[in-house]
Amino acid sequence: MEVMICGHFPYSPLSPLSSSSYHLSISTPSRSRLQLSACWKSVMETHHNQGRTKFLEFPFVSGPHKNLMVDLFSTLENRLHSQLLPCSLPLDVQHYQTQTGTAQLSLHIRPGHTDSPIDFVLGSWVHSELPTGGSLDITSLSGYLNSSNDAPNFVFEMIRSSPTMLILILDLPPRKDLLLWPDDLKTFYEDTQLETHRQALERVPEVQPYFSPSLFIRTVASPTAIMVRILTEDGDGERMEEIIRNHIHPISKQVLGIWLDHCACAKREVGEAESSYLKKRDGLIRSKTIEVDLSSSFPRLFGTEAANRIVEAMKEYFIV
Repeated sequence: MEVMICGHFPYSPLSPLSSSSYHLSISTPSRSRLQLSACWKSVMETHHNQGRTKFLEFPFVSGPHKNLMVDLFSTLENRLHSQLLPCSLPLDVQHYQTQTGTAQLSLHIRPGHTDSPIDFVLGSWVHSELPTGGSLDITSLSGYLNSSNDAPNFVFEMIRSSPTMLILILDLPPRKDLLLWPDDLKTFYEDTQLETHRQALERVPEVQPYFSPSLFIRTVASPTAIMVRILTEDGDGERMEEIIRNHIHPISKQVLGIWLDHCACAKREVGEAESSYLKKRDGLIRSKTIEVDLSSSFPRLFGTEAANRIVEAMKEYFIV
């Protein structure tokens, strides 16, 4: 039986009770400590708000594409708001661009409170001008749960290299072997009818299956994963925006809603052995994600020094 827990956490993300450093200030209420705490809180709020504003600009994508990303992120943030701490990444990691301005990154990570099943949520966009002309734009949103909850994570990524071509990855990747835990297959994939959303999108004429060149990505995907390549006729960028607006947007919103209702906000009973299993499996997958995806692509986009700084900051969240 699933018990809804979202909205029942007593502390807002910017509450003085949100971190151990704030606890120190409250337990020793000298004027200097309280002033220091207030100053630190103000700095954290400023960094969080500046980074969030920059992230939500999505300056290089089309109107329907931006509307989709803002809607997904706002839905996730509003639903989980009381469970999330503010983003504390350094400003030069929250947003970075090369000296030539040919590549930019915006990164927004919000960890969960200690008592929350949310480990962290991550939103990002990457823009890179291509040597052959045009640009590569990647927008993504992910939700990661910790070992107190054995439900799947949430992954959304849209990759565009032209106005008439995009790749969409939308999935609730399982965190347990579905053959060994068949109840999870029923609870998270069959009963929620996730397959109907994949089938609905594949009925759009321009949609084709997409097979990632990474066998690792294919291995961790769920049986209902949406991995598609959408290609419209040359010059028909309007048709692509129509597909984003009328098909990708509502389907993505519905899948996110399923994750929020049945995974992130559902109280799950997890035993000690299962928790240990989840920690080990999550750790392996996240380490591989850093190795296969970020550590290989970021140096090419941003240079070795900046890429190392960004990846090291992200490892604090990805390493279990």
